[in-house]
Amino acid sequence: MIRTHGLTHIAIAVRDPRRSFRFYQRVFGAVAVVRGEGFLQAQTPGSRDVIVFERNPSRAGKAGGVAHFGFRLVDPADLDAARRAVERAGGRILSSGEFCPGEPYLFALDPDGYEVEIWYELPTAVDPTLPSRRRKPRAAPRYPRSATRTTSASRRGRVSKA
Repeated sequence: MIRTHGLTHIAIAVRDPRRSFRFYQRVFGAVAVVRGEGFLQAQTPGSRDVIVFERNPSRAGKAGGVAHFGFRLVDPADLDAARRAVERAGGRILSSGEFCPGEPYLFALDPDGYEVEIWYELPTAVDPTLPSRRRKPRAAPRYPRSATRTTSASRRGRVSKA
């Protein structure tokens, strides 16, 4: 068995990568990390997830075997705020309720028609445990103002860091 951080990446076909990114930015706080020709890659703060918005209008919103994807809430009380954020960002609520007592959910459509689940799940036996004490964050490295962060792909002229 190999060790991973779990399922952390999804690439979705969209009509307009910037417009799609704005929805996830407004609802989940997504941050653009890489922009390239026809795509935008984002992450949500505090996680290792990667969402890639790839321009492909003919496939946008088509499930292709994927029924939906989801974002697990840290606090069940945040579901009402999630509902408001989805609606303000141009999404549409499909359904909501509780899977069982204490596990609220909602399903919504994003602007491209993808079904997104937002839910709270009670801790399971395989969830990572929270550290008993937090480590002090390390200071960020200091670079000259002229330095920019690059990847091997950006050095080849394919992408630029957001």
